[in-house]
Amino acid sequence: MTEPVARLTGHAVTGSRRLSGDLREATLDDERVVVAKHGHAPGAAEAEAAGLRWLAQPGVVRVPAVHGFDENWLVIDRVPDGRPSAEAAERLGRGLARLHASGAPAFGAAPPDGPADAWIGLAPMANVPGEDWASWYAEHRVLPYVRAAVDAGTFGPAEAAVFERACERFAAPAEPPARLHGDLWNGNVLWDGHEAWLIDPAAHGGHRETDLAMLHLFGCPHLDRVMAAYQEETPLADGWAARIGLHQLFPLLVHTVLFGQSYAGQAVAAARAVLEPFHRFE
Repeated sequence: MTEPVARLTGHAVTGSRRLSGDLREATLDDERVVVAKHGHAPGAAEAEAAGLRWLAQPGVVRVPAVHGFDENWLVIDRVPDGRPSAEAAERLGRGLARLHASGAPAFGAAPPDGPADAWIGLAPMANVPGEDWASWYAEHRVLPYVRAAVDAGTFGPAEAAVFERACERFAAPAEPPARLHGDLWNGNVLWDGHEAWLIDPAAHGGHRETDLAMLHLFGCPHLDRVMAAYQEETPLADGWAARIGLHQLFPLLVHTVLFGQSYAGQAVAAARAVLEPFHRFE
């Protein structure tokens, strides 16, 4: 690990330790502390680096600086350890609103210089541009993972049919493409005691409610303060809370593909909830 860190940063490594999994911490000869992450697949480091730089570009949220990457390694700043606070959560809410408002060229657009074949966690994610959010979301963020779950034997034909019917009902307020983190669950929000930092993006152009739905899916410290500050900065369209399940289909299906039956029932339930308002009138 020391060789790629030295090569990518241009500084000698004076100390290192393993953090977890594919993460290593390294101290450089100028006393900076960085994190080296080993990519799980070709292109993963490139995609994450492009996403971090795209999220950092507007200067409205904290993300680790990228020091370099190659086919196998990504080297970024080490986020200091700390505890979440209500004040930091409010700043995060305002920052997310401004980040989303900074926009993207299209739904599904990759970050500049980022690959079209990207990743969300360990699952592949295609960045394919589209003009209409509902059809793009169905085609590129829901159905590919339904098919993967069917191929793995996690879903049968009946479950797949639920998602197919739900895709025909997708609707959300017309808004321009937002600049999304794309994998905004609680584990990808770090707190340094003063600010919240965003890590491990699956960045792309999408609907801003998708990022917020991911925060709701697995919880987030002071989430009520995050949302209140977001709403003050850029109010969400009426009915946003009722659409949380719609936007959670994507991460739930990704988790179903990665982890199997433990998330399958929750994903099917979310798809049925999308259909429920229509069943009342059928």
